[in-house]
Amino acid sequence: MKDLNNVSNVLVAAEEADQRVDNYLLRVCKGVPRSHIYRILRSGEVRVNSKRVAATYRLREADSIRIPPMRISAPAKMKAKPEEFPVIFEDEGLIIIDKPAGTAVHGGSGVSYGVIESLRAARPHAQMLELVHRLDRDTSGLLLIAKKRSVLTGMHEQMRDGAIFKRYLALVLGKWEGGAKTVSLPLRKYLNQSGERRVSVDRAEGVEARTEFAPERAFSGFTLLSARLCTGRTHQIRVHLAHLGYPIAGDAKYGIFERNRMLSKEGLSRMFLHATELRFLHPTTGVVMRYECPLPAQLERFLETLS
Repeated sequence: MKDLNNVSNVLVAAEEADQRVDNYLLRVCKGVPRSHIYRILRSGEVRVNSKRVAATYRLREADSIRIPPMRISAPAKMKAKPEEFPVIFEDEGLIIIDKPAGTAVHGGSGVSYGVIESLRAARPHAQMLELVHRLDRDTSGLLLIAKKRSVLTGMHEQMRDGAIFKRYLALVLGKWEGGAKTVSLPLRKYLNQSGERRVSVDRAEGVEARTEFAPERAFSGFTLLSARLCTGRTHQIRVHLAHLGYPIAGDAKYGIFERNRMLSKEGLSRMFLHATELRFLHPTTGVVMRYECPLPAQLERFLETLS
């Protein structure tokens, strides 16, 4: 929310419906302490359709929310550091880079800047640089960036049609059973008590999410899987695997904390998830594009220790 110094009256959009009002306020009132959010809910300063509501009230589409003034000191925004990333392919309309793990693709959620801001700072004369899709901060691998509006819209059209092939490699805990399989489990996004974004399987209220998994290599206590995204939901591969009982090695959100700590001592200090292959039609030339990106050295070394 841009202005917290004055009373705001906002309407709930369709995509914002069915979330708790406290989680909604924590998201839109950036920088406001949680304790203050709950205080104004208890005091009735927040009104939904002109009525007091509990923190657990679930918003409905077109609800009118009154948000009282809240004064906060805006933190100084850190200027993006100019940085280039390993380029797999580039032409006049498109860039494919190998994103390193630990780097966010864009600023937000406690991160001042990410790949796209650093790339813009490194290329100040570029007319346009926009993310075609996203990768989690702790995921490495192939990332598409558009340099033209026509390329961006063309790539997004392919994404909506399911015409972009995306394959990942993930090392999971346990012995994979059943060979190749397609997993269809609906996912729902929510905010936990600390305001952190999370995703869970929710058969009643989740949105469709489908992933194809196939075993690549078996190790003692681990399996290297190939994962193809058929839909592109937030944290989709990670949540599907954790729900099935095969958490990704090193996954700090959906993995097993004690195992992750042990793995870190054994040489795996990051999540083992890598975007390894992309296939799509170039939106300008119509040529079939196929690119692969091998595992980073740290992940390869860890597999060698397992062998």
